[in-house]
Amino acid sequence: MSSRRGEKLGWIGGWIGAFLWVAVLSVIFLVDGRIIVGAAGLGIVALAAVLVSLCAPWRHPKTAFWRLLLPPYIAVAASIAWAVLAWGADALREEGVSPWSAALVLPMLLPFLTAGRRRWGDGDR
Repeated sequence: MSSRRGEKLGWIGGWIGAFLWVAVLSVIFLVDGRIIVGAAGLGIVALAAVLVSLCAPWRHPKTAFWRLLLPPYIAVAASIAWAVLAWGADALREEGVSPWSAALVLPMLLPFLTAGRRRWGDGDR
């Protein structure tokens, strides 16, 4: 059985990329003096790191990917809600963000379609 290092790096690196903006925005809020909002964002990042680690597919080789993707995706949804609440809906509207902007995150759901039923153990054959 190979180490499948590239796939592991892809899982970890992809999720780091998915939550990096939350960490950066949290630091911006902290520097701006919005301590509670910034700390909440860093809490979401910490929770996401735990979820990504716990749901790593190599830890659960017989579990379908869609089940392993759900907890980190819920953390992504929470981070989006956090950002909207922290930034303020009115401020986002002034910047040209509308409810239709949510359609831009739809491509993020492609892994559910492309890898959803597969399992980590399927790659060992």
